[in-house]
Amino acid sequence: MEHSPVTTNPLIIMMINMTVVFIVLVALIYLIKLIHFLDPTKEPAKPHTPEEEEPLVAVKSEPVAAPPPVIEEGIKPEIIAAITAAISAYGFSGRVKAVHIVNHEGTPWKASAKFNNLQRK
Repeated sequence: MEHSPVTTNPLIIMMINMTVVFIVLVALIYLIKLIHFLDPTKEPAKPHTPEEEEPLVAVKSEPVAAPPPVIEEGIKPEIIAAITAAISAYGFSGRVKAVHIVNHEGTPWKASAKFNNLQRK
């Protein structure tokens, strides 16, 4: 007795497989809902009593001044500029008043630019 496939049409095989998968998924959904319904570790719901709640009242508060930014000694201005640029690139707006480059002759960026320009020629 030989076994032969019922069909060789790939579309029918796909539809049968998809139907089986979706039936299993729906069964899993209902199984999960049943487990949540019968969960023995769930705490019982406390009845809501309106007497326990305090009424919402608008309270006028005085504005609090923002503390001045703390800048540690020894942080290079280039690092502060890089952090500021990264924050503004992320989407926060602000205003940079001044950035001063200290020792601009000996920065690694300038040395790299000189090195790259010499290699191109």
